[in-house]
Amino acid sequence: MAHNFYIDTRGLHPTRPTFTEAIIHGMADGGGLFVPNDLPQLSLDDILSLGEKTYAERAAFIYKAFGVDLSDSVVDDLMQQVYGENFTTKDICPIVSLDAQTHMLELWHGPTSAFKDMALQCLPAFFTTSAKQLTEQGKLDHSFMILVATSGDTGTAALEGFKDKEGVRIGVLYPQGGVSDIQFKQMATQAGDNVMVWGVDGNFDDCQTAAKAVFGDDAFAKTLLSNEGVRLSSANSINWGRLLPQVIYYVSSYAVMVREGKVAAGQPIDVCVPTGNFGNILAAWYAKRIGTPIDMLFCASNENRVLTDFINTGTYDISERDFVLTPSPSMDILVSSNLERQLFELTSRNEEAIRGWMDDLRAKRSFRVDVQTFSQLRKHFVADSVDSATCFATIKRVFEKHHYLLDPHTAVAYQATENLRAENPVLVVATAHWAKFGESVYRALHEIAVGEDLPEEIAALSGCELNALIAQETECYNIPDSLAYLDKAELRFTEVIGKDPQGVKNAMLDFVRA
Repeated sequence: MAHNFYIDTRGLHPTRPTFTEAIIHGMADGGGLFVPNDLPQLSLDDILSLGEKTYAERAAFIYKAFGVDLSDSVVDDLMQQVYGENFTTKDICPIVSLDAQTHMLELWHGPTSAFKDMALQCLPAFFTTSAKQLTEQGKLDHSFMILVATSGDTGTAALEGFKDKEGVRIGVLYPQGGVSDIQFKQMATQAGDNVMVWGVDGNFDDCQTAAKAVFGDDAFAKTLLSNEGVRLSSANSINWGRLLPQVIYYVSSYAVMVREGKVAAGQPIDVCVPTGNFGNILAAWYAKRIGTPIDMLFCASNENRVLTDFINTGTYDISERDFVLTPSPSMDILVSSNLERQLFELTSRNEEAIRGWMDDLRAKRSFRVDVQTFSQLRKHFVADSVDSATCFATIKRVFEKHHYLLDPHTAVAYQATENLRAENPVLVVATAHWAKFGESVYRALHEIAVGEDLPEEIAALSGCELNALIAQETECYNIPDSLAYLDKAELRFTEVIGKDPQGVKNAMLDFVRA
């Protein structure tokens, strides 16, 4: 494909940027999200041929198919850097089969032990290369400030991916008290001279709302650029540079499943994704759209079941919905940003419809899609939600049956798969190593409910100490070093700020001026 260009979901961006310009810009003017103007179409032979390549080669193939405006040699070199020894297995994201119909796609073998590494090792490499190319073309003359709102894993992975990258600072907002001990320590001990972390007195939606308000403040952006020589950008999944790496692993996985004899060539599979911000499952839809034999997409929600209700009814309503803190915090989200991209695609890219629905969501905290769009949604998606008690019971049951430990997000997906599966083999997306959520895993294995007090001697353990105990009890000794030794690392970032956008802006200014 020749170099592709990008359009935005609301039709308000004044230009049609290239890939490099789109990932540097992050979000479209007017609040929309970038999508590629043209989507490639891969044949089954194209996809199956990837099975004999390395993961880095598969990744380069997909990027070239999407028409990125970087030379083939640059793409090849970057992918070799991205998907190499920073992952704990040469397979990068191996597939472990629990039985003939249930296959676990392990996306947690990267440096921070969560699926976000799959994209956030990739995005920083392409972001800095794109910035360099645009600077050489005379289109850039400033540095960047990456602002990330996280429910835990995105912030950790973004910090690790962008640490010490030239010309970039990164600041992360996380909900104070809303992440696990391990996630907090991963962020608070992060190395790098260009990184900053702020706890926010609120939940993830408060963090995301504050970040969007900052991005939507043109006056602040102009002040930051003119006075500090710094331009805002994003590493959240609103950035297309986060989504494209996720498309890769769905295409790749099908090729591997055929190569390993798990499915026959051309045989359709279903995919189940534990879903919060909708980016990971949207990437599976794009993989299907460009030719991967994926049939149904199972959207797995926790008790924050806004997406399940939307897929089942066509109404997205958070007007009177309580935000629930669950053992699967990366899914504790009520405003799923990437749903906008999905609806744009399902409406045959109807900008007017997207603007109307997003206006309704902002003003009324709800919207309802039309009958035709709902019909298109139901052609691709089914959904179910799993409560916390069932999540814990699933962790225990799967361990006892398969001697395989699930983190609480993957457990939600596993149980949703059991509830929704039909005849196809299912690829269940395993999004985090169990040791990132050791307390929940311990509770599940020992049948201690959410909210019930842990035994005093267990409650006194750090996250690392508790993980070591779980490993001893289960004989699952596969805890990555990056998680096992966090207690020995120095806490660098402990500041807590308010959830108001002005407070976030003030903290950002202090950071860039330091």
